[in-house]
Amino acid sequence: MKNLVRKAALAAIRSTAWKQTSRWIRGTERWNQLEDDYDGSYVKAEVVVYFGDRVPKFYQLSQWIPVLEELHRTHRVVLVLRKPSALLQAREITRLPMVLKRRFDPLHTFYHANDFKLALYVNNGMSNFQSLGFAPMVHVHVNHGESDKLSMVSNQAKSYDKVFVAGDAAINRYRKSLVDFDESALVKIGRPQLDIDRAPELGASTVRTIMYAPTWEGENDANNYTSVDLFGPQIVEAALGLDDTRVIYKPHPRVAASNETAMAEANARIIELIERANESITDESLQHQILMEGDILAMFDAVDLLVTDISSVGLDYLYMRPEKPLVLTDRRDDTAKLNDEAPVSRATPIIDGSTVGRTDALLRDLLTNDKSAEARQELRRHYFGEGKKGTSTKLFAEAISTLIANRTSDMSKYHFESTNAEASDE
Repeated sequence: MKNLVRKAALAAIRSTAWKQTSRWIRGTERWNQLEDDYDGSYVKAEVVVYFGDRVPKFYQLSQWIPVLEELHRTHRVVLVLRKPSALLQAREITRLPMVLKRRFDPLHTFYHANDFKLALYVNNGMSNFQSLGFAPMVHVHVNHGESDKLSMVSNQAKSYDKVFVAGDAAINRYRKSLVDFDESALVKIGRPQLDIDRAPELGASTVRTIMYAPTWEGENDANNYTSVDLFGPQIVEAALGLDDTRVIYKPHPRVAASNETAMAEANARIIELIERANESITDESLQHQILMEGDILAMFDAVDLLVTDISSVGLDYLYMRPEKPLVLTDRRDDTAKLNDEAPVSRATPIIDGSTVGRTDALLRDLLTNDKSAEARQELRRHYFGEGKKGTSTKLFAEAISTLIANRTSDMSKYHFESTNAEASDE
């Protein structure tokens, strides 16, 4: 009888179900310990930076980290994270104070126990609303880039006290897209992420450098601006065919993980083309490169021409390298609509279904005969305002200081003991 019981017990322990349950228990214990280690009891800060998502969206926060580290010099900052994986990732890149609050009640207990003045949000994650329920703070949406994508404007903007935007192009975007939106909530600050000095991540070369930096396919068709599946291999093949030129393939991080068959096949084909072209190049400084990781902003100094889609990448390049040619793609073959929705396209050649066959001639001409430099400078002012490098960081810091000062003054009239926010913890 004992042997039968022992045999049954061993079978249960070795079963897939038990192994999964065991891993879950160990994981839960680990996360509990992590939450205890980062409970926030040591935190003294004015500014909360709230991030409720997991690692796949961490890039939305990571690009703000250098700006937040600079802000920390004048207004102490704390990162408030809801997912353990995001905290582990944050620990790898910054020494800013950070807190893990996986559940609703501990989050608001933490808020009430401190004297935070302002909260920043880098996206429109669903859990943001749990944080927005805390009334004493000024809630400010900063987004994670400047882009003409449809997803840049959300009706959720009405939930925040203020929305920081780059410039006039963003204001026009909100004006055209939202009904009954109070424009006084918009504050122009430029793009402070682009003011940060970065160590170069792309070595210099004696030949010209063309970068192809496409975006991913988005969550739905309306937000799909990628060129990878339609034009990607043709663009790369055309660039590889130019003399005295190296090609850099730097797609959005989510391109490599795409579940779309056409995306995966096109990405594989691009990689194949580049690897094959490198077989005959012995000098590493002349070789083409496939860069699936890394900070693209730290690569722009070595780029002579950028081909990209409608995304933040093209506008970041416009801000940092307005003197260099830029090419945009249009998967919808509707230039008039593209010019209306993305003003930057008015000063760039467009690769679409009707022009992709002439990409080699287009690139060759732009490298020697760029006629749109003046128009790009004007569009840079439209998107990001006046001023040189450093202006955006100053505007950002000034806006934060003003909002904190005003909220500190206003709070003398109020008294808060509870919150009317609702939890939705799983």
